[in-house]
Amino acid sequence: MKMDQKKWMYLAVLSVVWGSSFILIKKSLIGLTPLQLGALRTLFAATFLLIIGFRSLKKIQKNEWKWIAISAFMGTFIPAFLFAFAETEIDSAVASILNSTTPIMTLVLGASIFAVGFSRNQLLGVIVGLIGSFLLIWSGSEVNPNQNYWYSSLVLAASVCYAVNVNIIKRYLQEIPAMAIAVGNFIVLVIPAFIVLLFSGFFEKEVITSEATHTALGYLVILAIVGTGVAKVLFNKLVQISTPVFASSVTYTIPVVALLWGLLDGEKFSAMQLGATSVILVGVLLANRK
Repeated sequence: MKMDQKKWMYLAVLSVVWGSSFILIKKSLIGLTPLQLGALRTLFAATFLLIIGFRSLKKIQKNEWKWIAISAFMGTFIPAFLFAFAETEIDSAVASILNSTTPIMTLVLGASIFAVGFSRNQLLGVIVGLIGSFLLIWSGSEVNPNQNYWYSSLVLAASVCYAVNVNIIKRYLQEIPAMAIAVGNFIVLVIPAFIVLLFSGFFEKEVITSEATHTALGYLVILAIVGTGVAKVLFNKLVQISTPVFASSVTYTIPVVALLWGLLDGEKFSAMQLGATSVILVGVLLANRK
């Protein structure tokens, strides 16, 4: 398969996986607190990746571990908690829409901090996609006026974290295999995640024995292994074979999947939101037009 075809295949798979992650977060929060969800998601994903990819760690040089650590916190640990807290107040589909700001953050940070160039088409595509995202947010607020949109700032903060991470991978971790980056990330995060879990109240008897907790853990295992573990490897590879802006444009297609899941779960969205979704897809095409 040609490299150009491969990057679009990765984009499509990640769109489905991460688009489904938002509804899984929502379902997991029924029986878990945001702190418990973020910590357990990290620990489950770490266990899975260590089992399948421990040997890949030898590919990481000693001087590269500092970038692995920064990538771990910015690309995985902090966003996991930010999204969990955000979805206690806003719909899963709305959270995925707000996450569409990641490419513009990537473009700005890449140009201003990491000296990554961009083309006029990329800039135009990001702007068009961002306009579509704002249209989705606006129409969503009309449909769900009781949602607390202050919590949307947590998703925007997560987008900044993702933007930093994708630029770090492209600039400092380009030669490291995608699996090695992912496994290295989670090795760094095991102890911090366990400390958070220890103080989250998860080990209290009424929590562990609760039926709601058991149901939530089922959703969380899927989220951690597929939505975090497998997706992390795929995304790292996508960054390496494409550009930071192309890789982060997955956040434009994620809302399409997330909105469909939201509809199935009883969340409301309008024809205006569907039109805005089309604008987002046009932005993706423009950003990657040769």
